[in-house]
Amino acid sequence: MKVVILCGGKGTRLGSSTETIPKTLALVSGKPIIWHIMNMYARYGFNEFILPLGFGGDKIKEYFWDYEWKNCDFTKELGSDKVTFLSKPNNLKVTFIDTGIDTMTGGRIKKIEKFISEDTFMLTYGDGLSDIDMSKLLKFHQEKGKVVTVTGVERKSQYGILTSKDGIVTNFEEKSKLDGIINGGFFVMNKEVFDYIKDEDECVFEQEPLRNLVKNEELAVFSFRGYWTAIDTNKDLIYANTTWKGVKPI
Repeated sequence: MKVVILCGGKGTRLGSSTETIPKTLALVSGKPIIWHIMNMYARYGFNEFILPLGFGGDKIKEYFWDYEWKNCDFTKELGSDKVTFLSKPNNLKVTFIDTGIDTMTGGRIKKIEKFISEDTFMLTYGDGLSDIDMSKLLKFHQEKGKVVTVTGVERKSQYGILTSKDGIVTNFEEKSKLDGIINGGFFVMNKEVFDYIKDEDECVFEQEPLRNLVKNEELAVFSFRGYWTAIDTNKDLIYANTTWKGVKPI
């Protein structure tokens, strides 16, 4: 099953040191955020990724082009091309798709439609960390039988507020500052979700598509109370570096 990680965001709100790199390459515990996200999924056997790229897409490509020597121990015989890797990276397959610098979240999702071969796929943003059990999330999605399942996190925040009943979302308000269940950003989706996205550039997935899913009772919510953080500002980045312990190996 494929995992889509939205990688179009700029790191301008994280401080001057990240203004020229995409947000997902900001460092947490010495590794880019996207490295941690991939390991979160790989722990549960999800190792095929699609990255819809936007701002700084070339830098993300460069990171993965050099991934082996940056993340493995190796011996190099100087004066020759012989390199012996002493450890191996995770067995990951990553597809990089340029979806435009200014394309909105819905448009990025729409533009990778042809790369989704199975009926179900997972999706998340490139700036969120959590110790969520991805297997339980997938099982919940399959049991509910809805087009989309979103992870709901109980928190007071500027993020979108979800109201639910019996595991089905009944209302969605983006950018509310009330207490409630927020959009935690870890989704499971069926291919039918592409029918809800009409514009390949200007569509914001968290607006009309999600509201129409709610209207049609096709948005389920998986309640989660473990570790979760979204990295949007320098304060968030400091918090993640202080609190994120990574995921334990299976």
